[in-house]
Amino acid sequence: AVLDVREPDEYEQGALADVVHIPRGHLEAQVESRLVDKQTPVIVYCAGGVRSAFAAKTLQELGYASVVSMAGGFGKWKDEGRAWSTPVALSAEQRNRYQRHILLPEVGVAGQAKLLQSKVLLLGAGGLGSPAALYLAAAGVGTLGIVDMDEVDASNLQRQILHNIDRVGERKVDSAKKTLTMLNPDINVVTYDTRLAASNIVDIISGYDVIVDGADNFPSRYLLNDASVKLGIPVVHGSIFRFEGMVSVFHPLRGPTYRDMVPEPPPAEMAPSCAEAGVLGVLPGIVGSIQALETIKLLLDLGDSLIGRILAIDTTEMTFRTFNLRKDPANAVTYENRERIQVRDLDGACAPWMH
Repeated sequence: AVLDVREPDEYEQGALADVVHIPRGHLEAQVESRLVDKQTPVIVYCAGGVRSAFAAKTLQELGYASVVSMAGGFGKWKDEGRAWSTPVALSAEQRNRYQRHILLPEVGVAGQAKLLQSKVLLLGAGGLGSPAALYLAAAGVGTLGIVDMDEVDASNLQRQILHNIDRVGERKVDSAKKTLTMLNPDINVVTYDTRLAASNIVDIISGYDVIVDGADNFPSRYLLNDASVKLGIPVVHGSIFRFEGMVSVFHPLRGPTYRDMVPEPPPAEMAPSCAEAGVLGVLPGIVGSIQALETIKLLLDLGDSLIGRILAIDTTEMTFRTFNLRKDPANAVTYENRERIQVRDLDGACAPWMH
């Protein structure tokens, strides 16, 4: 690993490729979450080699096994004609809009630039999709895709805050695009006014970095699972029921997926929809916001995500419990088997199709 300990303004003038940037003053607070494996060799550099020497000593005291300071620093590196690049720059307007992000050393200019280059697909512009989309748009996620084939109904407005009373009868994707582009003209909103099906899902989700699952039915969840596993795209799952909610991250390359959690769908009478059972209007705001947070963490590789964990929320008791989720050995729908996965419409059966 190569660690750049210069200040942000120095880093923005140019840096080595694929470095971890932590300003010297934030090193002790951040390095163990950014460079997790202390056995990996670390090369530290600054502008001239002085700060990096002190930083290398700090890393050794923190238990890093192999640390060296680059003599002469970035200045000497450039003078010798070695390769370097200029990180993506933000405009003055973007620096002002995202300054609270930029102030976070874990995000900074480089992280914000990465968000602006990211693509996230939201399945649903309803209760969960509304808060998730609003916060992802506000955060500056550059491309937001929205899949929904419904239209705005007055009964949606109790919880679906993307929409308003003037848009009753409009297509949800059109209403969502208006709201999001008014909130942040930096972003591109791509709409899919269609129902996800085996015939279109691979084409729709291809090219997205993360998918936010706000589906409210089991066939859609299994369809999304199988297609996302086949393509290796992580899914941030959320679900709500009455006063309870749940969030997890299904990453085909790094952990369990939806079929590991729910191998078979429950009977219909055991899984009533929100339209049948009701839901407290603010609950999807909580769950959808957590989905947006987990999405940003995935995009920026921040902290510990909910991969392999289920966050269960009970708002009547105001409890947040976390449960571990493991891979099911009987689950054949895995990224390793991706060539054998046939994405098919499930017609309520939800059984995997392999060949």
